[in-house]
Amino acid sequence: MIPFFYFKEMEEDVLTELNNMISSKKVELFEEIAALRTNYLTVVLEDVYQEHNASAILRTCDCFGIQELRTIEKNNEYKIQRDIARGAGRWVDLYSYGNGINPTLECLNELKSKGYKIVATTPHEKDTKLSELPLDCPMALVFGTEMNGISSEVVDNADYFVKIPMYGFTESYNISVAVALTLQSLRNRLQNENISFVLSKEEQIKLKIKWATKIIRNGDIIEQEIHRRLMEKTK
Repeated sequence: MIPFFYFKEMEEDVLTELNNMISSKKVELFEEIAALRTNYLTVVLEDVYQEHNASAILRTCDCFGIQELRTIEKNNEYKIQRDIARGAGRWVDLYSYGNGINPTLECLNELKSKGYKIVATTPHEKDTKLSELPLDCPMALVFGTEMNGISSEVVDNADYFVKIPMYGFTESYNISVAVALTLQSLRNRLQNENISFVLSKEEQIKLKIKWATKIIRNGDIIEQEIHRRLMEKTK
């Protein structure tokens, strides 16, 4: 069995070889952005059906350094308009749930098994202000469909409920605006509190490898070949 530290060094070597195939400017950009990426917050969209909203949310996640976006597609397929998303789909990891008996529960149970608290963004008698939401555990922020909001499954499985303050006649924010306001509030709090919320160095290396393969022609094949060659050296 090959020791773990060999695999760690191997990933670093893979990244070095891939970096030699892309511009130094892109390498520096990947370094800078990966260091700010987080999985401590993840966004979950349940049956969002308007493409401009779906695309704007994806772009917002990228802008706030959210690495993972999950979509529950019980009744509506998650579709992206490229001119709105502006390429964000290349940099954010998308996970879809729509083939099982209950995609919502499948998604929520998986998140809970990974240590996430489920945060339902909806008015509720047990509302918590965003400024007072505990941040001692990773948070999965669930946003519902444009017309009806989140489902009863989300309500029944939520650990917290948050409501974004409003000061006008309209009863709710556009969902893409709600996501942006929520992420801005929580990201700012995480940066100001003594919480380790960004990706680990090992996670950053894996992420930079993934990004590099996306901009190199036949990047996946090249990465596999580099891994194979490095593995041969360890034998």
